[in-house]
Amino acid sequence: MTGSDEGATVNQTAIITGGTGGMGLEVARIMGRDHRVVIADLDQRRLDTSVAELTGLGVDAEAVVCDVTDQASVDNLFARGAQSGPVRAVVHTAGVSPQMGAADTIVRVNALGTVNVTEASLAAAADGFALVNVASLAGHLVPGVLVPTRTFKLALTDTNRFAAKLTAAAGRVPKSRRPGVAYSLSKSFVIWYSEEMAQRFGAKGARILTVSPGTFDTAMGRLEEKSGSGKLVEYAALTRYGKPEEIAELLAFCASDRPGYLTGTDILCDGGTRAGLSLKGMIALARDTS
Repeated sequence: MTGSDEGATVNQTAIITGGTGGMGLEVARIMGRDHRVVIADLDQRRLDTSVAELTGLGVDAEAVVCDVTDQASVDNLFARGAQSGPVRAVVHTAGVSPQMGAADTIVRVNALGTVNVTEASLAAAADGFALVNVASLAGHLVPGVLVPTRTFKLALTDTNRFAAKLTAAAGRVPKSRRPGVAYSLSKSFVIWYSEEMAQRFGAKGARILTVSPGTFDTAMGRLEEKSGSGKLVEYAALTRYGKPEEIAELLAFCASDRPGYLTGTDILCDGGTRAGLSLKGMIALARDTS
């Protein structure tokens, strides 16, 4: 179970963005044991298929088409989620990888989308609420001196300027590398921003944290093999791709009421990749994927 075994209440709702993806759907299966789940994605057909699968497992599931880059769309998602009971947890897995779009698209979906979901979550937050934002190992691989913290801070006051400047930061490298840099910067931002928002959530008795997956055997993970995800496995302590259900168990646990003192931090789940990746290895990897 994702919550305490006693007193589990199915009238509580968990929202999972990217709910038709490999990680998101697995999270919905787990959290659906003691929550009503609302899965969100852009594709109605995929949503319908996923809801049918969840319903077949006995999960009370609903689908909502949502564009996380549009605050109104996100607000609608949360309004729909609250119709049958309080929204107690949100797992934000929606995102795009370097092979899925240009730098500006990656920044808008991964970074601005996280701001929109986090703001809506804060508005819905109450005692016991939890938001888990999915970051990435890539966010840990940005050298500290290159992390544009000043640009990150703009997300707190001017989201349009923030998105423009973060995209511009990714544009300082050759065109072929811009999506990868935008991805790393956007995920570094997700970690920074979630830590920055912890006190605001804490004032409501709520939690916010990030989980940073390494290389996992999902459609997105396999898509990124040629941009370095497959090569990263060679540096891991566990020299294999992670399984979607493995990261989903962690995400669901973090969103449950069990780790009630866990907030304002990031959990890296990468099979020991970061531990085995030396500076020399990082340079070699950059050359192989440039």
